[in-house]
Amino acid sequence: MQFVNRIILKIGYLQRIRIWSFSILPKSENLKSNTHTMASKPSIPKGTRDFSPAEVAKRQYIIQIIKSNFEKFGFQPIETPSFENSETLMGKYGEEGDRLIFKILNSGDYLAKANAAHLESKESTKLTSSISEKALRYDLTVPFARYVVQHQNEIEFPFKRYQIQPVWRADRPQKGRFREFFQCDADVVGSKSLWQEVELVQLYDAVFTDLGLSGVTIKINNRKILSGIAEVIGASDKLIDFTVALDKLDKIGEGGVKKEMMEKGIAAEAIAKVQPLFNFTGTIVEKIEKLSVLLSESEEGLKGVEELRFICDNVMKLGLNNAVLDLDVTLARGLNYYTGAIFEVAPPKSVSMGSIGGGGRYDDLTGIFGLKNMSGVGISFGLDRIYLVVEELNLFPETVSATSQALFINYGETEAFYGLQAIQKLRAAGIKVELYPDAVKVAKQFQHADKRRIPFAVIVGPDEMTSNTFLLKNLISGEQLSLNFESLKEALLGS
Repeated sequence: MQFVNRIILKIGYLQRIRIWSFSILPKSENLKSNTHTMASKPSIPKGTRDFSPAEVAKRQYIIQIIKSNFEKFGFQPIETPSFENSETLMGKYGEEGDRLIFKILNSGDYLAKANAAHLESKESTKLTSSISEKALRYDLTVPFARYVVQHQNEIEFPFKRYQIQPVWRADRPQKGRFREFFQCDADVVGSKSLWQEVELVQLYDAVFTDLGLSGVTIKINNRKILSGIAEVIGASDKLIDFTVALDKLDKIGEGGVKKEMMEKGIAAEAIAKVQPLFNFTGTIVEKIEKLSVLLSESEEGLKGVEELRFICDNVMKLGLNNAVLDLDVTLARGLNYYTGAIFEVAPPKSVSMGSIGGGGRYDDLTGIFGLKNMSGVGISFGLDRIYLVVEELNLFPETVSATSQALFINYGETEAFYGLQAIQKLRAAGIKVELYPDAVKVAKQFQHADKRRIPFAVIVGPDEMTSNTFLLKNLISGEQLSLNFESLKEALLGS
């Protein structure tokens, strides 16, 4: 008898969750494999990462900028579980998205309720529903929709929420693409006003301005326009296939998009009619006028054009600090739930990186959970990719550090106690300081400070204790100053 091999993951609050591995091994081979793994060098799954103190400090710097701007724009924080019931997630992201969702094996004997025929024939797709009832969240938007429906009687609408938490996707790892990564989302539900889209463009601009990122392009389109195009070319029944393929233009090129459309059953004559979309140039105003002509026979398409016109006109009148707004008619965002405006953010052209943000309007997302007529719109910041862009462009301030500002040198119990009295007061003043725990050779303590990149050392010996002073040494310049406590505090606050 064969059975599904278990992969043990540790996520959240010390709960062990088993993710279904699609490799199937005989029991004896599986035991040998586990024994070998226990003796091998420790590693982490592909697409996941460990973060050093310096990396965490830089990530927290980005998160704090995003968070502060979320709150400036009136968004409130919520959190949802790292995993959801499978039925909450499946079917919400299209066929491609469903394949990338990590499934969690049922607790206990997960094969007890498995369909024997599916197990014997190794029909993994059909077997999944009987051995897995939960899944790691794929994004934060669908769980948010579930949250809104579940807590609708407690929420004041329009409800503006932000959420900064990790998500998981069974994608092929590559630069800027991970299997575990953070999303930073801001959404508004309970309002159909297009002023929300205008403000979300401004929010993108505000965050990237604070990060010092110039040359960011905020691409915008509208799913109604894509529906209108599909209608005009006679391919309305292939809308999802059409939009998913079109969204890949920048990745697989015009030839690749046309090939995929034909493979999905879209007629060659229909593809020929959308040829102008592959070279759609001009200013935003000019592009909107071209679309008005192209979609003159589609009521849905023209509605999308007018929505775009309102958003773009007002954004341009209000102005942006650093970001550039651009209308991209090939932008489709391959998620089924977008119904209106859609956004995607491209980094500066000097950086080779995929999108660093995206989002859009969804008029009926909560409807799938039983709450009708609850329109929403939201955007997401790709923390991990933004980190790589900011790092590559050397935009992190030198002050971003997880290290202490000063290390108190330990000469013995009496000196350590004297130092800790000062350390207690300095920490109360918001200064990051620490005491070397052992009274070892002073040279070793200085080496420790150097390796930690701690800029100052505080030396306390018998003379300092007698005079109630502290010797502050700048470990970069070598300068030393004898200071009383208040002067020491001011010096560290100003460093």
